[in-house]
Amino acid sequence: MAATILVVEDEADLSVLMRYNLEAEGFRVLTAESGDEAVEAMQETTPDLILLDWMLPGLSGIELCRRWRAREETARIPIIMITARGEEEERVRGLATGADDYVVKPFSVPELLARINALLRRSSPQLVTAVLKAGDLELDRTSHRVSRSGREVHLGPTEYRLLEYLMRHPGRVYSREQLLDGVWGNDVYVDERTVDVHVGRLRKAINRGRSADPIRTVRGAGYAFDERFEKAS
Repeated sequence: MAATILVVEDEADLSVLMRYNLEAEGFRVLTAESGDEAVEAMQETTPDLILLDWMLPGLSGIELCRRWRAREETARIPIIMITARGEEEERVRGLATGADDYVVKPFSVPELLARINALLRRSSPQLVTAVLKAGDLELDRTSHRVSRSGREVHLGPTEYRLLEYLMRHPGRVYSREQLLDGVWGNDVYVDERTVDVHVGRLRKAINRGRSADPIRTVRGAGYAFDERFEKAS
């Protein structure tokens, strides 16, 4: 499953350009044209990386960066600031606020893609690796096969996507709405309780006998891949 990138940019032409090139590279792209839209987007989906324009209608990019860094659930998401401000003092200010990298307009698309991939390799290596492993559970993205303790586990396509999505960020709690957007897509209408049904099917397939359950239910919040599973297995 591709990494999700949130593009926060009020220049329509530049936003379209970035979205086109990012999707061509296989990324899932969300867009916001203002600070308020960015806040709303973050409430619905937690991206793997954020491209953030400095100057925005409403909340500025600097203020958004400061707020996201102050929240535990968003503090570690890589942020690349995009701005026309090329002075050293402004770059230092952006980085000091919590941005991980800085790109000055006009920028080279290949350079931007290289910076994105470099950050993802450091922050979320599971997004670029072919095999996800946790304890005795292994998911091969190339062959779309899942095994546990060397035994192949047969999953339906939805259960496979759901497991992959959860394994990408062990410990991160996803609400049902976030899982619907991330696994089913936000252009498909599915009832939230459908998530419970597929989580139940996934658990039944990967848990046999007294096997530890890697899927953690967080009451009132959603589901997570248990970050303690690898140590417990």
